[in-house]
Amino acid sequence: MSSPLHDLLDLLDLEPVEVDIFRGWSPDEKRQRVFGGQVAGQALVAAGRTVEQGRLVHSLHSYFLRPGDPSRPILYEVDRIRDGRSFTTRRVVAIQGGQAIFNLSASFQVTEPGIDHQLPMPEAPDPESLPTFAERMAPWREELGEWYTRPRPIDQRYVDDPPQTGGGPRPPHQQVWIKADGPLPDDPLVHACVVAYASDMSVLDSVMLPHDLSWFDPRVKGASLDHAMWFHRPFRADDWLLYDQDSPSASGARGLARGSIFTRTGALAVTVVQEGLIRLVGERSPGAAQR
Repeated sequence: MSSPLHDLLDLLDLEPVEVDIFRGWSPDEKRQRVFGGQVAGQALVAAGRTVEQGRLVHSLHSYFLRPGDPSRPILYEVDRIRDGRSFTTRRVVAIQGGQAIFNLSASFQVTEPGIDHQLPMPEAPDPESLPTFAERMAPWREELGEWYTRPRPIDQRYVDDPPQTGGGPRPPHQQVWIKADGPLPDDPLVHACVVAYASDMSVLDSVMLPHDLSWFDPRVKGASLDHAMWFHRPFRADDWLLYDQDSPSASGARGLARGSIFTRTGALAVTVVQEGLIRLVGERSPGAAQR
């Protein structure tokens, strides 16, 4: 029987169309546009399939150019920019209807020894001690509608209430435990792509917190603009990962969010930075009025 995680792995298993061209699809979830984490994960799959074995992704930089139509397939065209002795660089353009909707550059590296340090993992309660997403959001299930009942391949455990629950302005910081909701194959590219998918699910929420806003507020019109990730150390996306997020700035109808993803043993595995478009229509936000 199918599961949300199995469906996600199917989405990431792109169809080869021609040399360096792949086709991807979107789930039937009644979305108005393609989820950004999906197109980022699929683009990384396309890039990784053109890279020789033994080279792991260490960074990606991407731009969301146009909203994707979830009812139509997406073509991913890979440009083999460079194949060096240690590094491999790929550029991927996602296309619908003859227009680019997403652009990604990714770099892969052979495993090498070197200096090693990191900032310590912040304190957080154990994920098993926290309510599931369904339990956390149950009081608002009627207001959230289909978004609440949608199948979820990623198990998310918020340390505090997410901005969708209201509660007044808070500092621009939140923590979320994440993991694939089931076992994954051992391929490191699969784990990187699943985390790329999951990394877009909550990081911009930190921008909303000081203003007591959420994506369900009718005044809010927003979208991801760009997304960057650096992969530092090995991890498994089917083990718990702490996603520690903050927002250092919001201005000019844009908000910047950062995320540090730690393994449960404390290793800093991934760094995420995303900027999003956040427009308020009709009236100013309560948080902005206070400042």
